[in-house]
Amino acid sequence: MRIIWTIGQASSSEVITLIRAKKNWTESTVKTLLRRLVGKNALKTAKDGRRFIYSPNITENDAMDQMSAKMFSRMCNMKKGKELIKLISETTLSKADIQTMRAVLNDKLQTAPDQVECNCLPGEGSCC
Repeated sequence: MRIIWTIGQASSSEVITLIRAKKNWTESTVKTLLRRLVGKNALKTAKDGRRFIYSPNITENDAMDQMSAKMFSRMCNMKKGKELIKLISETTLSKADIQTMRAVLNDKLQTAPDQVECNCLPGEGSCC
């Protein structure tokens, strides 16, 4: 997807060439990946003679938002903060990103509970 997001659209042969520059994937593996991404509605295709041109059907930001939301929806509410801390400590961030995070965290601090409640099991107070 990053290839398509970066260049806007590409044929399967262009995608194959670009992926092979970084990974040792076969042509059939790349074509299978493209077919699956079309099946998941992440890519759309347009016929151009005998070849297909792939373009994004979802923006990179929307895809990242969906992946993050899905990942965090599966976590215990009590463990999300620790995972965010780990991600932040292991990620290279710009000064502007850090300043924005500080501002968001300062705003959240005003209404944050002393402890986040567990959401693992219904009817349980705190299983964690």
